[in-house]
Amino acid sequence: MSYSTQDIRNICLLGHGGNGKTTLAESILFQTGNTDRMGKTADGNTVCDYDAEEVKRQCSISLALAPVEYKKHKINVIDTPGNFDFAGEVAEALYAAEMGVLVCSAKDGLSVGAERCWRMMRDQQKPRMIYISRVDEENGDFDAAVEAMKAKFGSSVIPVVLPISDGKVITGFVDVLNKKAYSVQKGKDAEIPVPDDKAAELEGLLAELTEAAAGADEELMEKYFDVGELTADELTRGLRLALKDGSFAPVVCGSAVTGLGTMFLLDTVVALGPNPAEAAPVAGDKDGEAVEIACDPNGATCAFVFKTVSDQYGKFSFVKLLSGSLTSDMSLVNMTSGNTEKLGRLYQMRGKKNEEVKEIVCGDIGAIGKMDRLRTGDALCDPKATVVPAAIPFAEPCYTRAILPKTRGQEDKVATGLLRLNEEDPTFCLVNNAETHQVTLSGAGDIQLDVLVAKLKTRFGVEAVLDTPRVPYREKIRKVVDQHARHKKQTGGSGQFADVVIRFEPNEESEELVFDEEVFGGSVPKNFFPAVEKGLREAVNHGVLAGYPVVYLKAVLHDGSYHPVDSSEIAFKTAAQLAYKEALPQANPVLLEPIGELKVTIPDSYMGDVMGDLNKRRGRVMGMDPTGDGDQVLSAEVPMAEMLNYAIDLRSITQSRGFFTFDFVRYEEAPAPVQQKAIEEAKALAEEE
Repeated sequence: MSYSTQDIRNICLLGHGGNGKTTLAESILFQTGNTDRMGKTADGNTVCDYDAEEVKRQCSISLALAPVEYKKHKINVIDTPGNFDFAGEVAEALYAAEMGVLVCSAKDGLSVGAERCWRMMRDQQKPRMIYISRVDEENGDFDAAVEAMKAKFGSSVIPVVLPISDGKVITGFVDVLNKKAYSVQKGKDAEIPVPDDKAAELEGLLAELTEAAAGADEELMEKYFDVGELTADELTRGLRLALKDGSFAPVVCGSAVTGLGTMFLLDTVVALGPNPAEAAPVAGDKDGEAVEIACDPNGATCAFVFKTVSDQYGKFSFVKLLSGSLTSDMSLVNMTSGNTEKLGRLYQMRGKKNEEVKEIVCGDIGAIGKMDRLRTGDALCDPKATVVPAAIPFAEPCYTRAILPKTRGQEDKVATGLLRLNEEDPTFCLVNNAETHQVTLSGAGDIQLDVLVAKLKTRFGVEAVLDTPRVPYREKIRKVVDQHARHKKQTGGSGQFADVVIRFEPNEESEELVFDEEVFGGSVPKNFFPAVEKGLREAVNHGVLAGYPVVYLKAVLHDGSYHPVDSSEIAFKTAAQLAYKEALPQANPVLLEPIGELKVTIPDSYMGDVMGDLNKRRGRVMGMDPTGDGDQVLSAEVPMAEMLNYAIDLRSITQSRGFFTFDFVRYEEAPAPVQQKAIEEAKALAEEE
């Protein structure tokens, strides 16, 4: 069927791992007749968890689409991972969705994953809805879960459903907005009278909903003050506005395994959820000026690639159509590369299955096949109306490991495989560090990197291992040394001769080598000065303590001698390097360690534990700033060598509630024990090589 923009709903299922997001997506597909059976995560046969690693680990690793048709509406359901290492997938899904559905468990209540996802939705100003799962299981407590969320997220959290139980199990539920009750055993359509013991609670919730609806619109507020109530249509209109502006977060419940509440969830999404045209415009940039991209079916085409998937069948670029319409064979400009791209076939994706479509309408989500030059984050625009949409707000990678192949000689295969995987997952980065001679892989955490290594083996046939990255230390000298060096070599023909006297001294003004000359009387001809400087610049790349680059060094050539026949540039270059090697061990060399600025955001309750941990890491706390929502941003300066596992340790200390950024600031003299350890490790590494 073909749907208009007003009939489309794009929702994202997100929340803590294990709370049933994928199972809920399965229930939606099954209850709407899009699948003929309910898949199970434990059996590895769900629609959304189809990747080999997802089946193996029994958890979601990447987002997946599950579009369904329901009551003449198209609902694009996006399932996302709950593990924090794959928060980039949640960011991609939220970019494409107009509303987030926070999936929480009635057994576990409010989880740290729910808190983090709520923050992401709030920061991106996305309407929020809550689905409390597993209400029919033993120890499930719907009321306790709602109260915990009200305490954390505020009064915007209001249930639109009341579960009915016989004291042990859920037997039905009450639709608060329509004041109707339904029996679970007989199916949702089997209406039953509202139980007497639910009448007072029903009226109380209805009053809360009416106030929320009235508060979203001045006209409704005036009528509410005058009459004291709103009609059903006015209530729905007001709640749609309240949901859109974030002052209302409806709570529904159910059990995805039995299907309880699944259809009611969809009814609520259709009735209250915003369609793409009602959502806030996407921010963009046009010729250096900030603009808004309105969801206009009659506007110029603008499609954003929010996800890329490659498999054995080819490459699919998942797009959200921000404006206009999209048909195959269109020629659009890639705003990242500037290339004109002729589109291939268009598809509707459901898990790993695809169905070809003729058109993607404004606000809808689809995929373009075999677009090799497209990358996640690219925008495709009409050549006559180009605009660059705002980028997906990915978090900076904070966990780094060195990666190397198990078998020598396969470095290129590892790099090629990771570059291909980076097309699918742009949240990790690969760096070839020429200084430490390591290729480093940076991501959100150890699980993400472990998954990448596993995919290298299964997809590209190359085994890789992760190792601790080396710290890029520096060396400097602390006293002045005057050094004479002579290079003399006779090989039968013209020989080599160069004689230099160089003064090496500390230089605090510049990290780069400062070269100067104070030669008098032509003892060293001017044409050999560049050779001396070149020899020293090559030499400072390798210090005398542990082989690290030497910084804050000044070298002054002030005397020497030459031979009119045997002296050459190569001879003076060699002599300068000899002087460097002989002088630096006498110049009281010292090892410098990199210091970074740490900004860690944590709840107040973890402040003491985090500060205590930073003290153990030789950190210096510089200050604290409140964020306004119960968190503190703790600023500190910490040696980089102490931060290699901080991403993992901070999660353990704060129960995954803390997150941080870490940026290099400067180099400082390392304590003697740290120097000794670094020097021993460098020597051991040199012996191995």
